[in-house]
Amino acid sequence: MKIINWKDQEVLKTPHNVDVRKIYDYENAQVMHIRLQPGEALKPHITPVNVFFYILEGIVDVRVGDETYSVSEDYLIESPAGIVHNLSNNSSSVSRIMVVKSPRPTTSSRIL
Repeated sequence: MKIINWKDQEVLKTPHNVDVRKIYDYENAQVMHIRLQPGEALKPHITPVNVFFYILEGIVDVRVGDETYSVSEDYLIESPAGIVHNLSNNSSSVSRIMVVKSPRPTTSSRIL
């Protein structure tokens, strides 16, 4: 059995310049943990695979295509491949999000 604590994983260097940590990485899927401080956001981007976001903590403004909603913890949001999306924390508390990409992307996301 493999047990992983997100806090033990290395913060990745990404174009978004936020706390992103890879916690699962296999051909069938990739899982990232994102921690957004108040005022932080991911840059709008397009991912070449299907993605879903699960809000672990806090409130996150989630944009998928032309829609943006404030979403609280314990909600899941789908984002199909090839659609612009981004996450932002406009609250006064830390937000944490689990991001699942399926299958694992073989090309990079396109930052807009």
